[in-house]
Amino acid sequence: MAGIVVIFDFDKTIIDCDSDNWVLDELGFTDLFNQLLPTMPWNPLMDKMMKELHAQGKTIDDIVEVLKRAPIHPRIVPAIKAAHALGCELRVVSDANMFFIEIILEHLGLREYFSEIDSNPSFVDEEEKLRIFPYHDFTKSSHGCNLCPPNMCKGRVIERIQASLEGKKKIIYLGDGSGDYCPGLKLGEVDYMMPRKNYPVWDLICRNPMLIKAEIYEWTDGEELEKVLLQLINMISLEEDDANSSQFISVDCKLQTMSASKSAFPHALPVPQ
Repeated sequence: MAGIVVIFDFDKTIIDCDSDNWVLDELGFTDLFNQLLPTMPWNPLMDKMMKELHAQGKTIDDIVEVLKRAPIHPRIVPAIKAAHALGCELRVVSDANMFFIEIILEHLGLREYFSEIDSNPSFVDEEEKLRIFPYHDFTKSSHGCNLCPPNMCKGRVIERIQASLEGKKKIIYLGDGSGDYCPGLKLGEVDYMMPRKNYPVWDLICRNPMLIKAEIYEWTDGEELEKVLLQLINMISLEEDDANSSQFISVDCKLQTMSASKSAFPHALPVPQ
């Protein structure tokens, strides 16, 4: 079944923390970060913080070891592997950075399951210092979206993915943050939005659920994420099987109930008005 693309946010969706904050907290640089945050955007501030870590003697290995300890719900890894085994294409769209994401996914044994990762570019320079740059270089031009931070509009990324799919696949999007609201607005009626309940994206959706064309299925933790995601995938698979088999059904049979009952699968969950 190759008709589904599952797109994950990373921070507080795959892992159960903000990877930027996790690294700074664990290495003792939170106070400096909080002092500087009012003075500059988050993304260039993270690049500045990596320079500060290096100046204070923190190494790339120190950062890697912290990343490997990032908290994750025990059902997230099985959920990702199961979705992949069911034939879904998996992607990550995140406002973290490529280095943090790839280190964590490789540590978890998950990197090979994702066909593409869209995030802020990062690399280790000749001084063994981690550099972090914006996905969209807002110093040269604006991406034009007032819902998203200046360095990345996830809605633009979703539009690019949708164009590459040419309407041939359904999207399931999972996220928690305010930056996940814009991509939710880009989803179509055949797609599915999985916001984390009581997180910023959920609060934004609750203001006017009708703005989201996709069906909305909430989740609260890794266990519920796994349950809802796999039920959705199975439900879509059954619908595709029914659609394919109906092409070969004679006219006499078309009035019969052909599909199995879907009572075992989740209904779109109501979003409070």
